[in-house]
Amino acid sequence: MQLNASQIDAYHENGYLILPSVFDEAEINSLLDAMNRDSKGSGPHRIIDDDSQEFAALYASQQRMPEFSDLVRSARMLCVAQALLNDDVYLYQLKINVKSRFGRSRVSWHQDYVAWKIADGLPDAKLVNVALLLDDSTEFNGPLLFVPGSHTVGVLRGDRDDAASGERHLDPDDIALQFEHIGELISQRGMTSAQAPAGSLVLFSPQLVHSSAPNMSATPRRLLIATYNSCSNLPRTKTPRPNYLVNDDPTPLRPLADGLSETPEKMAIGSAR
Repeated sequence: MQLNASQIDAYHENGYLILPSVFDEAEINSLLDAMNRDSKGSGPHRIIDDDSQEFAALYASQQRMPEFSDLVRSARMLCVAQALLNDDVYLYQLKINVKSRFGRSRVSWHQDYVAWKIADGLPDAKLVNVALLLDDSTEFNGPLLFVPGSHTVGVLRGDRDDAASGERHLDPDDIALQFEHIGELISQRGMTSAQAPAGSLVLFSPQLVHSSAPNMSATPRRLLIATYNSCSNLPRTKTPRPNYLVNDDPTPLRPLADGLSETPEKMAIGSAR
C-alpha cells in the first residue's frame, strides 16, 4: 500500500489523513476476537474504566497475540508510516481504546508528543499515529476530534498537572490544554471529526491537537492506535517506562509480504515485562 503525493501533502498540511475501508469485515472480526481474548487476562497493561468496571484500554497486544504482531507489520499499516516519516520506523506503542456504550468517558484536548517528551525524553515529534477503526466511527459514539493544521503551531503546553494520575502513565487530563491554549486556535481553524466505517485508517500527527467526546450510542466504540517512531528518534531517559507502555526494541520493521498473513507468525513485537 502506497500513499500518493497528494495524500502525503494533505497529511502534512492538515495533520491527519483518513483512508476509508482499508481492512475488510473478516479481518476486523478476527482482530476483535483476538482483542476479546487478550482482554480477559490480567496485569497493568489492562486498564479498567472506573464507571463501567469494563476494560477501557489494552496496551501491547502485539506482545501476546500474533494477530496484532502481524497487524503492525502489515504493509497497509507500516508502509504509510514509513512514507509519512520518510524513514525506517519501529513500533513505539500499541493500545486499544474502548468507549463503552452510553459511557461518560471523554478525552481532553491535548497533544500526544508532550506526554512522550516528558515521560520518555523523546527528542522530536518524528512519530505518526496509525489508528484503525474497529467499529464504525459516527457523530454519536465519540469519534476522534481534530483541530486541522494545529500540528504546525508547536508545543502548546510543555508540563503536566501537579496532581497527575501516575508517574509512568500520563493520562490526557494530565496534559490537557486549557481555553487559553486553544480557544483562538479553534476559532481560526475550526474542528473536524474522524467519521468513517470500521476498517478505515486515521493517520494523525503527535503534534495535532485532538480529543474525543463520550460515546452516547448503544454500542461500544473500539479504536486501535499503533504509534510508529522514526528509528533516528529514540527516547533519551535513564528510567525507561515498562515495555508494555513503550516498546524497547527499535529494530526497523519490515512489511509482511501480503498484508495480514493467513497463518499468523508467532514472533511477538517487543517483550512483556
